Amino acid sequence: MTMTLVKPQLDGDYLDDLTIRTLYATDASAYREMPTAVTIPRSVDDLKKLIAYARATKQSLIPRTAGTSLAGQVVGKGIVVDVSKHFTKILEVNTQERWVRVQPGVVRDELNLFLKPHGLYYGPETSTANRAMIGGMVGNNSCGSNSVVYGSAREHLLSVKVLLADGSEAEFKATEAAQLSHTVLEASQKNGSASLLDTIYVQTNAMLSDPVNQLEIRKNFPKVTVERRNTGYALDMLLNCGPYTADGEPFNFCKLIAGSEGTLCFLTEIKLNIVPLPPTESGLVAVHCHSIDEALRATLIALKYRPYAVELIDNIILERADTNAEQRKNSFFVQRRANAASHLESFPTILVVDLSRDSRAEVEELATQMEAEMRAEGMGYHFPLLFGDDSKKIWTLRKAGLGLLGNLPGDAKAVAVIEDTAVDVRDQPEYIREFNVILKKHGMTSVHYAHAGSGEIHLRPIINLKTAEGHRQFRMIAEEIATLVKKYDGSLSGEHGDGRLRG
Repeated sequence: MTMTLVKPQLDGDYLDDLTIRTLYATDASAYREMPTAVTIPRSVDDLKKLIAYARATKQSLIPRTAGTSLAGQVVGKGIVVDVSKHFTKILEVNTQERWVRVQPGVVRDELNLFLKPHGLYYGPETSTANRAMIGGMVGNNSCGSNSVVYGSAREHLLSVKVLLADGSEAEFKATEAAQLSHTVLEASQKNGSASLLDTIYVQTNAMLSDPVNQLEIRKNFPKVTVERRNTGYALDMLLNCGPYTADGEPFNFCKLIAGSEGTLCFLTEIKLNIVPLPPTESGLVAVHCHSIDEALRATLIALKYRPYAVELIDNIILERADTNAEQRKNSFFVQRRANAASHLESFPTILVVDLSRDSRAEVEELATQMEAEMRAEGMGYHFPLLFGDDSKKIWTLRKAGLGLLGNLPGDAKAVAVIEDTAVDVRDQPEYIREFNVILKKHGMTSVHYAHAGSGEIHLRPIINLKTAEGHRQFRMIAEEIATLVKKYDGSLSGEHGDGRLRG
């Protein structure tokens, strides 16, 4: 006689009707799969019940917040656990030590509204920052336009409270080498009474202490100068901690949890480092370039001036903006260039350099110096400097890029398949040149935009996924560009993560 397991009795909701499951079958990626059910827990106790139920029924749990992930992280046939409804509290802030403790469903921009009166700020952002939530940002190790200053979510993650795969509670935070060694020794002596947490410490220590593993990790992970590195579990980051690396910073499992996409544990509380507010005077230089290659070489000059962001907007996005009434207004600063071959004006590639400082005079001086250096190297033909509301229009245009690309006429669209590969910023011009040679060989084109200053240009090939040929191109491009990325010791994902896309 077999026992039929009933649905877990939650304080929150367990929903398995077709409509709800359909709504949760997608995220912002190209993937779609119907989940078994959708749950909206109200408490940590609900989460424990769900873990027990999933273990008993041999199903997976899929942690989810806003669902803005671009690599299919929250798409699957398991049970979706949506913590965006009830895990939304800012629990504590310490302005002297500059940290804040939150639940995973707190929206990034709303957190900064809360912090602003304290003169503090959570740096990492995404283009969806007005709805992206901290739990998802940690899971995907999100960063954004300003990562040249603030880095990614990993750099700001101090500690987490979690539930492990057996439902037990744990807290991970910075641990000095001596304390870690003591913890591992104690755990290894428990034998049959060892907990799951004990096992995690013992096995991780055994893996990272092995010289063969150390060599393989250091050999095969992206080179250390690649700032954006979201491919696989961040074993290299753990290995760089003490005691595994001499003079390494304190060991912290948070380095592994950031970017693990909800696969290692379930976050219940998150403690974040926060920083002073950005400079008060926002000044952007919109460097007009003749080509993407010119813009990428100009990026290396821009980085000398300690910018808060260096973002690329290619001619395809500007052409799409010109067909949209709202974005045409935001494109007021764009000066087209004469095209000798066609005798028509064409759109430039624009490099947006954020030189924000605390005074307008300082911004103007830096902009003048940067323009002079670029012109001396034959880079750029127009350098408008924008402040205040005008600078906000540039960022609005930049953030509208994804939506504008979705409106390309016809069935062929700009597809997210290898869009966030990342390399050393100094390798970027040659890497992008080789990328375009590969596309040209296959008779394809691509959109280029976003994080030039961090070595990560969003590359979206134009593909018709409604056809068998489009499906073939999708996989073919993924494979060929993966090989190219490896040539440069780069990262297959700079920020959006592995998800189903690279899995």
